[in-house]
Formats: sequence, structure tokens, C-alpha cells
Amino acid sequence: MKLIYNIGLLAGIQPEGVLRVEGAAQGSTGLLENAWLAIEDGRIVDYGEMADQVGHDGFVIPGSDRESIDAHGGMVMPGFCDSHTHVVYAGSRDGEFLDKINGLSYEEIAARGGGILNSADLLHRTSEEDLLEQSLVRVKEMMDKGTVAMEIKSGYGLNKADELKMLRVIRRIGETVPAKVKSTFLGAHAVGRGFTHEAYVQEVIDMIPEAAEYADFIDVFCDEGFFTVEDTDRILTAAEHLLTPKIHANELAVSGGVQVGVRHKALSVDHLERTTNAEIFALEDTWTMPTMLPGSSFFLGLPYGQAKEFLKAGLGVALASDYNPGSSPSGDMRFVMALGCIKMRLTPIEAFNAVTLNSAYAMGVSSEYGSITRGKKAALILTQPGWDLTKLAYQYQTPFIRQVIL
Repeated sequence: MKLIYNIGLLAGIQPEGVLRVEGAAQGSTGLLENAWLAIEDGRIVDYGEMADQVGHDGFVIPGSDRESIDAHGGMVMPGFCDSHTHVVYAGSRDGEFLDKINGLSYEEIAARGGGILNSADLLHRTSEEDLLEQSLVRVKEMMDKGTVAMEIKSGYGLNKADELKMLRVIRRIGETVPAKVKSTFLGAHAVGRGFTHEAYVQEVIDMIPEAAEYADFIDVFCDEGFFTVEDTDRILTAAEHLLTPKIHANELAVSGGVQVGVRHKALSVDHLERTTNAEIFALEDTWTMPTMLPGSSFFLGLPYGQAKEFLKAGLGVALASDYNPGSSPSGDMRFVMALGCIKMRLTPIEAFNAVTLNSAYAMGVSSEYGSITRGKKAALILTQPGWDLTKLAYQYQTPFIRQVIL
């Protein structure tokens, strides 16, 4: 038994069975001041007020002979869950950073053979061991900043051998670190070199059975200049019963990706920088989680997703980092939360739920992660004294973590 006591604020409390929050419910969360929390076999077993002086099985909290942590008034909250990353990649694309500064758009860089294809070339020349080593540095950086569960995509291989190499690396990361890792096959990230568009769509379809041996999900970049709704429908139909869809949609244009994702029962539709009422309508009464990536909007100068409009319509919203070398080179989920408040006008609690419970839902792990719930994994952040959820987003560059508990 491990005990955390003298907790200034226990944040993110949810009852059992709540897997996501939507609409007005996204603006609330359970909070308990001056609290304790008990952990056994890596799971939350109980919590309560220090004033009660008695914990889970009758032991007196102060001076307990069990392993304990004095929080000294710090906040305890669920760790961040990042449901959309491309953190397995080789090298860097800092040269394209200069192109962006000089005025080239994401689409223009891609049209010149840069962007995703540049990353694919670098990855092709990188051994699996080197790719694992480079990627683990980024994963550990994310964990140090409080991320306890993450989804990682392939998509910089763009041929069968290199896509499978990426998926093997993602699996090895999951076997190496204590954070939860979910894997997504994103062969349809761009058309691989040497293929026609049609030939590459068929190549992705042909990869699916072997990719399904490693991956949990399948993704398609359904957007202007990449893959069409028809391409996406073909790929997802081929993956039916093998991989659950998660879709890139509406980053560069209103693409129809949301609607085709919903038709195929996608767990999430991601990006959504450009949406209309039609996308909101399509998502109503579905299991699909709208997921917005404000780090990409920040880095590329794109519009921010209209999260408030989604909440007004009764939908939930998740936020994720999109950590990747070209459009969001950061996995700092506290900064993502802050952007949700500053740029998308979410309240701190709405943004907090978006980077914890709802993002956990968007990668299928909210039964285990994303809230303070009896029986869930004890995947927690213990802060320095004096922090609360508003301060977390407001002072978004001030160090706040005392310990990440996994």
C-alpha cells in the first residue's frame, strides 16, 4: 500500500464508468481539498479528506507505517493522455522551419518534396535500433512533462518494410517504458516515392494484414492534397474487423474526413482546424471523439478548432499534441492545455478534461487512465505546493511537477 497525504487539491475525480465527458459536463470535474489517496498494486484504491484522519482500511493517515508520500499541499491530478502523436521519426526538419519563417506554407513545402516525404527519406536511411533510441528520448521527455499514456503513429515509412519497422519500434517503446502506448498504422500519410496515387492506395490496403499484427488503430490523412474520401473509404473498408479507425481530417480544408470516419465508426477524428455545422451534426450521437491539435495551429499559423461550438452542441472535445517534426515539434501537454484556454477559450476545467479523460477515451484507454477513479491505474502527477487547474494553464511555463507517479 502506498499513501499520498496532505494533498492540497485532488483534481479530476470521476465516478466509475465515466469514460468521457461531453457538452456542459466537460466544464466540471470532482475536486477535493486537503485530501489523501491510497494506491495498491499500481491502482487507486481509495481517497478522502485528511480531516477524516482514517484511510482505506482503517489506518490512521499521518504516521502510517505503509509507504507514504507527503504531498506538502501539492495538487494530485491524473497524468496527461496524448491521443495523437508522430513521435517515432528520424532526424529533424529544422531546415523547413526556416522555409516557414520565409513564408512557405505546409502545402508548398510538401509540394517541393519536403514535409512527410523528407521524414520518410530520413527514416529509410535509419536503422531500427537508431530509430528506437532517437524516439525513446522524445517519449521520455513527454513522460517527464507528465504524459502517462500516448498514441504513436507510423506514417514516415511509406513503404511496407519501413512502415513495419516503425510499428515494431512503437511496440518496443511500449515494452520499454511504464507509460501506456497505443499504436496506429498510418501508411496513408502521403503517397510514397515511386508510386502513383492509385498504386499507393492499393499498397496501403495490401499492408493492412501485417500492420494489424502490431497496431491497434488505422489512420488516413483525409485532406486536400493527400487522400480523398473515396481513398479513405476503400482503406477503412479493407481494415474492417482488423483495426479501429482514427482519422486525420479538416486540417487543410473541409475534406469530408469527419463524415467518412463516422461512417466507419472511428474512435476519433483529429485536427478539425476547419469545420462547419455539417461536421458537428455528423458527430452527434456517435462514439467518435472530436480531437483538436492546437500545437499544430500554433506552429503553422492555422485556425484553431472551434471547440466551444462543439461543446455547445453537446459534444465532447479532446486535445492532443500532434508531436511531429514538421508541424508540432513539442509533446508538452500542459502547453496544449494552455492553448486550449488562451486560443480556443476553453475554461481551465474544460481544457483539463480534454487533455486527460477525453484524450484517454480517444485512444481507447479511459477505463484505465484519465481520471481519479477507484480501480483505475495510479498514473498521476504530484505538483509542487500551491497549484490548481487555473494556475496550471495560466502560468504555463513555470515548472510545476514534483513527481510523475506511474
